[in-house]
Amino acid sequence: MSRCLNYQLLSLALLLLMTVDPSSQSRSTEENGVKSAVFLSPKIVLEPGSVSNKFYYNIDFPKGHIAIKNFDAEVVDEAGNSVPLHETYLHHWVVVRYYRQKGVEVAKYHGNLGFHQSDFIVKRNSGICDGGLTQYFGLGSETRKTITYVPDPYGIEVGNPAEVPPGYEERWLLNVHAIDTRGAEDRLGCTECRCDLYNVTKDEYDRNIEPDYVGGLRCCYDETRCRVKEGFQGARRSLYLKYTVKYIDWDPSIVPVKIYILDVTDTWKKPDKSTPTVSRHHCKIEYLVESCSAAEANADCTHTKKISVTFPSGGDVIYGVAHQHTGGTGSALHGEDGRVICSSLPIYGEGKEPGNEAGYIVGMSSCYPRPGSIKISEGETVTLISNYSSAQRHTGVMGLFYLLVAEPSPTPNSFLHSTDGTGEIVILHNAVGVLAVFGIALLVGAAVIYQRRNQREEEGYESVLM
Repeated sequence: MSRCLNYQLLSLALLLLMTVDPSSQSRSTEENGVKSAVFLSPKIVLEPGSVSNKFYYNIDFPKGHIAIKNFDAEVVDEAGNSVPLHETYLHHWVVVRYYRQKGVEVAKYHGNLGFHQSDFIVKRNSGICDGGLTQYFGLGSETRKTITYVPDPYGIEVGNPAEVPPGYEERWLLNVHAIDTRGAEDRLGCTECRCDLYNVTKDEYDRNIEPDYVGGLRCCYDETRCRVKEGFQGARRSLYLKYTVKYIDWDPSIVPVKIYILDVTDTWKKPDKSTPTVSRHHCKIEYLVESCSAAEANADCTHTKKISVTFPSGGDVIYGVAHQHTGGTGSALHGEDGRVICSSLPIYGEGKEPGNEAGYIVGMSSCYPRPGSIKISEGETVTLISNYSSAQRHTGVMGLFYLLVAEPSPTPNSFLHSTDGTGEIVILHNAVGVLAVFGIALLVGAAVIYQRRNQREEEGYESVLM
């Protein structure tokens, strides 16, 4: 009987040991209360050389007062297959939050309204550019391999009815800029929007393009066409932006984060004390990287652009990532004392399959500081640095930095709130593991004690409590 009970205790201990093996732990977000919704954008019709840069209003989006935990997107065909960047280059996609007056209807696709009317109110992120870069979410070619998960206990709060102006309702806008490069005469030139390849002299607002503007967004607007090889034939096809939103119902225990987007082209200058006017943050969004001289060709041809701006409010940095184009070699944000707040490096593809396309940035490394370890003070001057290879000229490049910042608070228990290498949340995983191992130790100890006691009783010894 004693041996039977002993074996049962040992079997139970082994069973528990198997259940805490990390490789066998479920990472299903549903078990952690995280909901996932997958949507498709309206149809994007492209043919070789063509460009689509449309704005889609009132897109499908989760309803209610929620906290966004993750937002991923990629271009797919009608069968749901991922489309590689060397066929359709995803220049960018952005998602903007706005309020629409009740009773006002707008078609799913509409030209860029610019929100210069009372029917629409943009709910901007927290800054800092004036006018542009208002999005809550958005990436480009790097979308498939950039981790964007918001760690616990944080979340991006949306859908709060208390924030919606009377007579309005919350809606979401999607802008997708895609370029079909099948059969392109110069694929890189098409993705960098070189004006000579698009054969345009006026921008989408019918303004003359200056001779020194050799490439960028003004030359690859909606319905333009990049030059393809003579005689190349390719099918007209319909594509979609598939976007996946992970979220949880809002709860008072969730710590809200603010979204900040910094731009290395910001022309802001710190005003003199004698200057009464307020300097504006005019963000140009894109810039030109000229090739290095022949004398530098064998050296380190690196183009560095940097700006310093005053951060509007303080808090704990929860997440950070940069956005760069082909040729980018990395970006970093530094504090006033020179410390590195976040450094983000590009991941270049090495093959042909979607997510690993050679010559393209397919991901950007992201920062997840230990909660409370990296802070920015209100009014602190931060410096953004963006590096590109200048071994050849690059047009229309970008140097953006996306940050999530939470109000200063006591350091959360990182033992209970952490993320794994994929950005998926692991709630209480370590705690459960430690407690389970501790329980196993007690069970094994009890089994050994029980075995020894029975042996001693059988041999005439008194039992000793250990």
